[in-house]
Amino acid sequence: MITLNNGVQIPQRGFGVFQVPPDDTQAAVEQALEIGYRHIDTAAAYNNEAGVGAAVRASGIPREELFVTTKLRNGEHGYESGLTAYDETLQRLGLDYADLYLLHWPNPAADRYVDSWRALEQIYIDERVRAIGVSNFLPEHLDRLAKEGEIVPAINQIELHPTYQQRELTELCRERSIAVTAYSPLGQGGDLDDPVLASIASDHGVTPAQVVLRWHLHRGHVVIPKSVNPERIRANFDLDGFDLSDDEVASITALENGNRLGNDPRTFAISQIR
Repeated sequence: MITLNNGVQIPQRGFGVFQVPPDDTQAAVEQALEIGYRHIDTAAAYNNEAGVGAAVRASGIPREELFVTTKLRNGEHGYESGLTAYDETLQRLGLDYADLYLLHWPNPAADRYVDSWRALEQIYIDERVRAIGVSNFLPEHLDRLAKEGEIVPAINQIELHPTYQQRELTELCRERSIAVTAYSPLGQGGDLDDPVLASIASDHGVTPAQVVLRWHLHRGHVVIPKSVNPERIRANFDLDGFDLSDDEVASITALENGNRLGNDPRTFAISQIR
């Protein structure tokens, strides 16, 4: 568990459902919950919130033992639209509340992320969500929220993997007590072919993916790997049987090469229409 800046605890190992087809989501999440995951990460833009909620309700696990993250899509930025979007998200989830609600992208071209943040602040003040945060926010976006907002984001969810670590941004988040969630934590699989990771994995009798995820945990990141493969879902959770030395952590950290895979938060403006 990681304790957020408002005292709420978030499981460090999460299960992401980005690009999981809506019809497959409930089964995948049910399997993840059975394995032991207690943190599920979805978004309105993924079009699979309903499957996540169905799995949560069907699991029989007490709601307070689960952590559900979801996000406001670009096309619903704004104060009133942000409030309405959260109501609609809860309806799709079939839940009374989300544990964490994020602004999915800053979408600076629309210049409405401050108004959207004020909506999230109101939802939090009304005790309808346990924590609020952002995703894909760069230093300039965080600086503006600090000047014009009232609440410090609890989390910034960003692309982060061995070959793209965004060190300046992660350090800024640490300075401001903003936790970091790594999406695409395995570099969408592309980072796993590096011989450094293969050697470390061989030494520990684990997979390169497990090595990378253990590296993330060592650095204090929340991780949300996505898979619909049962063996990989289990392996991505099974990270307790080994640890990395300081030298091994340093050798993985040295793999940084600026290899961004996703969109640029300064320019990404797609409305994410469902």
